Amino acid sequence: MGSGRWVLHLDMDAFYAAVEQLTRPTLRDRPVLVGGSGPRGVVAGASYQARVFGARSAMPMGQARRLCPQAVVLPPRGGLYSAVSEQVMAVLAEAAPIVEPVSLDEAFLEPPALAGASVAEVEEFATALRAAVRTRTGLPASVGAGSGKQLAKIASELAKPDGLRVVAPDEEQHVLAPLPVRALWGIGPVAETALHRLGVRTVGALAALDRREATDVLGVAIGTELHRLARGIDERPVAPRGAAKQVSAETTFDADLTTMTAVHDAVARITEAAHRRLVSSDRAARTVTVKIRRTDFATHTRSETATLATADLATLTAVAQRLARGAVPEGGVRLIGVSLAGLGEEPPPGLFDGLGPADTDNDAAIDTVDDTVDLPDPEADGGGENGAAQHEPGRAWRAGDDVYHLEHGHGWVQGAGHGRVTVRFETRSSGPGRARTLAADDPALRSADPLGSLA
Repeated sequence: MGSGRWVLHLDMDAFYAAVEQLTRPTLRDRPVLVGGSGPRGVVAGASYQARVFGARSAMPMGQARRLCPQAVVLPPRGGLYSAVSEQVMAVLAEAAPIVEPVSLDEAFLEPPALAGASVAEVEEFATALRAAVRTRTGLPASVGAGSGKQLAKIASELAKPDGLRVVAPDEEQHVLAPLPVRALWGIGPVAETALHRLGVRTVGALAALDRREATDVLGVAIGTELHRLARGIDERPVAPRGAAKQVSAETTFDADLTTMTAVHDAVARITEAAHRRLVSSDRAARTVTVKIRRTDFATHTRSETATLATADLATLTAVAQRLARGAVPEGGVRLIGVSLAGLGEEPPPGLFDGLGPADTDNDAAIDTVDDTVDLPDPEADGGGENGAAQHEPGRAWRAGDDVYHLEHGHGWVQGAGHGRVTVRFETRSSGPGRARTLAADDPALRSADPLGSLA
């Protein structure tokens, strides 16, 4: 049901793993898994070489490693991914006045130059866009185009990896009809089950329903919208995303925390990770929320809101630690998360004045139980600024750490132990580098900013 409108969806292919392969050239043709390497680690990203073996994002890392034992496992480098994402979005901003980011690695755009364009003209535009992204970043991207956001998103999935798919107006139903209903935005497990009870398993079957039947099952508002999407009618505008309502960070621990000292230390580290995002957005927070997950996956959440907002790390940490004391259950702690909300543009002075770690719990704190299982935050495990692991005297180097040597330059740790560390010295522009084994306490070796690997 064409209208002369063209929406594009650009999706970076296997983004986290592709950035690792870009900046660590030795890995460019090897299977790579990005995520936590501990017993509770989750895959944040998998290269296409790893996907061949069945590994994928959101899979437990242990399972992915069993499927692909030859994969190189690397910790996430959130700051690096954000920097590359900014490069991608800058290219898109040059192609269209309005860009709607969906995540770090995907976005919608509706270039005015394509209004009423032919399929051939859209293909030419999208080809040039993909080339511009590769020139700027060195990374592949897939692009889909259609008459609305839903079709553009589906088209980019069909184009993967590193491809282009334009859904012409006269083939919209041909593309949509065979897809499972879950392919439509807004259909989750509950809606999917309800539709399956009616025998509706494909988008085409949903489109064939009478609108009343769809709204009876899914509700008036959602049912009407999904019925329209199933028929290829998608008038939602491409619009810049509003400012985030909260910033947060969380960590799933390899071993349960069983002492309050360990919980307090973890809360401090996680609050610092959330605080970095708060500061980078030039905002302040009024609400602090702490989430504690037990080993049985039950989750306790406590929250506190003040009259004024602050960006002071010490103050926010003190509140988070106090809330954690009230939320820690009997037994071990599997996961801790800290979110900062009620965000304001400018941090006025004096939030939570006089509230230190020794204060008693606020009676207004909320205690709820939620059985939702969240993925660990890729950036919460990184350690230091921009996801860099800050090396301290006496601490062992970790595989995947970015390092800098006064003689050999930028590199990354491939392995360490017994007082030695093996470093592969290479960056994006160097080509595959040489591995050198050094003394772990080599005074010429230090931690480095991951952004140095983009050189």
